[in-house]
Amino acid sequence: MPELPEVETVKRTLNELIIDKKIEKVTVTLARIIIKPDDVPLFSALLQGQTFRSVHRRGKFLRLMLDDYTLVSHLRMEGKYGLYEADDAVDKHTHVIFHFTDGTELRYNDVRQFGTMHLFAKDDDLSARPLSQLGLEPFASDFTAASLTTLLQNKKSKIKSLLLNQSYVVGIGNIYADEILYAANIHPERTADQLSQEDMQKLHTAIVAILQEAVNKGGSSIKSYVNGQGEMGMFQQQLRVYGRKEEPCFTCGTPLNKIVVGGRGTHYCTQCQS
Repeated sequence: MPELPEVETVKRTLNELIIDKKIEKVTVTLARIIIKPDDVPLFSALLQGQTFRSVHRRGKFLRLMLDDYTLVSHLRMEGKYGLYEADDAVDKHTHVIFHFTDGTELRYNDVRQFGTMHLFAKDDDLSARPLSQLGLEPFASDFTAASLTTLLQNKKSKIKSLLLNQSYVVGIGNIYADEILYAANIHPERTADQLSQEDMQKLHTAIVAILQEAVNKGGSSIKSYVNGQGEMGMFQQQLRVYGRKEEPCFTCGTPLNKIVVGGRGTHYCTQCQS
């Protein structure tokens, strides 16, 4: 599933590709992707004549800003956007097409068909579900070691599970949770109430640093992720623990371990993470 770095990369790419493009019509071939409104013809009609003005991100969601509406899109497992010429062949997994007046098309492709789209009156999306349920943004000014401590210090849940809970801090998925905990020298099964102030400071620093490094590398292409221009992310070449079961730790040489935490495969070093 695309996590914050991948969605941030798609956001930046779409800002290069679709800004000031006017929608002539919208074609939807898989109705269940359109959650709001629960009426595909209405969804298409509302978007007709609208122009994309900017693209933002909230957690793992894209916010595509139009003249009068905000389109909130979640890529889920394998959703992808790409810009095409109108006469380019359409892949069988393309489920939504935004036809532009200049003869190009923004196509949403989703092999697993888990992606979602919500259409709101402009800016109403932030106060409504699903965005209203989201926690702190790792790159925002209000995300500090102190705010992270306030959120988590009394929680008795395992820290790995809390990092994956989007109601606390947004955008962290399984890959980056493992990398963050390794960088912070924190065992994934420790509960948040066991973490010291020093641990919280290291955790905060690792969250920001790992996610920023991944953004700089264009995200991680572990399976099928590509950005809006079909380019792979390169952060997977920098992974220190994820997917490296029984390979030597880069710090101490101990073979890395893999366990299950909260139903998710979890990689860590038995020596470096305590």
